[in-house]
Formats: sequence, C-alpha cells, structure tokens
Amino acid sequence: MICEMCGKDVPATRTVIVEGSRLNVCPGCARFGEDYKASTASGAPLTQSVIEERLERRERRMRSKDIYAGTSSIEIVDDYGGVVRAAREAKGMDLEQFASLIQEKKGTISKVESNSLVPDDKLIKKIEKALGIKLTETVQSGAVVGSGGNGNKMTLANFIKKS
Repeated sequence: MICEMCGKDVPATRTVIVEGSRLNVCPGCARFGEDYKASTASGAPLTQSVIEERLERRERRMRSKDIYAGTSSIEIVDDYGGVVRAAREAKGMDLEQFASLIQEKKGTISKVESNSLVPDDKLIKKIEKALGIKLTETVQSGAVVGSGGNGNKMTLANFIKKS
C-alpha cells in the first residue's frame, strides 16, 4: 500500500484525519493527524465542521472594509458664494465696505462670491463672524463597500473581463 502523505510503499496503512482530510498514511506520518475511528466516535463528522469553519473565516477575510466608515469631515457648503452675497446684501453693505470690514481685498471677496475662489479656513472664519452665517457643514462619510452581488461571494464572473 502507498502512503497518501509521503508516497512510501508500506505493508500497512492507518486511516487518520489530517487538517480535516481523511488519509491512509504510514505509521511514520500517522503522528501528524488524529485516529479516524476516535474522531468519528466523538460526535459529528469532523471534516464537515472544519470545512464550514474555514469557509466562514475565508468569507470574513474576503469582505471589503471601508476604513473611513463612521468618520466625518467638515466641508464648505455647495453655493457658498451665493450665501455670502445674500448675507452681505441683507446687512446693507457693498463689496468695498465688506472687504474693509474683514480686512481683505475687494477682488478676493468678489472671487469668493462668484464661486471661483474657495476660501481657506481663516477667511471662512472671518466671513462667518462678520455676517453671522455658517459656511461649513459636517459631512458623514462611510457606506460599506461590498464585493459585488450574489451575497458577497466570489464567483467566476468576478475574474472574467467582459468586452
């Protein structure tokens, strides 16, 4: 008989469980596994539970993780220029008066109001304080990215390039 583990030709083999697989091995290789009769007498089939456990661990490893899930960031509102212009006009100031109030150039304020210049944090704070408005908002990021349809399981379609 041939040992299924090392390939030696031996007069007798023993059936053992090696990492969830049933093998007929020589007495020298039998030390790497458990006796097959002892493992089946203890209860449920060992091979099926080991396979299921490994598949579950593999599935957990294969899931995509979003490292930014649950984080938030502060971003400027979409139409910040319109908000600044409306607030400035509501206060009754023209562009020059407002620029001198916050000690900025008239051209800079004009560019901010036309949405062609995104103000830095320092300028945002000045504008917010002078006009009593809020130009920033907290944005939550983080939808968990899946690995595809079909219950997030890998299929052959994940590897085939469609033309």
